Amino acid sequence: MPLVLDHIRENAKTKNIYIDFINGHHNHIHCLISLNDDLSIGKIAQLIKGESSYWINKNKLTKTKFEWQDEYMAIGVDDEKIPIVRNYIANQEEHHKKISFSQEFDKFIKRYGFSIVKK
Repeated sequence: MPLVLDHIRENAKTKNIYIDFINGHHNHIHCLISLNDDLSIGKIAQLIKGESSYWINKNKLTKTKFEWQDEYMAIGVDDEKIPIVRNYIANQEEHHKKISFSQEFDKFIKRYGFSIVKK
């Protein structure tokens, strides 16, 4: 996964997307992104997911065709919380030894009262 994460970060730079921190675990990634006035979060997700899936397939990094899921989740973070978010992203492997992504996601949605909007 480090190869993919490095590629995503480098490619994002060429599109004027600043990824402050990136990490992931088997089936998902987390990116701490600094938004600019030129791109919406939806456009950033589209650019990152589209180009990286193309690159992963072109370089045959998976046995079958790779595709990101259509959905993504984006949450705004106060400046004072950035170190906490960086730490959370950095420790994904250890974190997911204790809880699966789907368990974490469900807990997060319930805890903060989010609702899922599907197109």
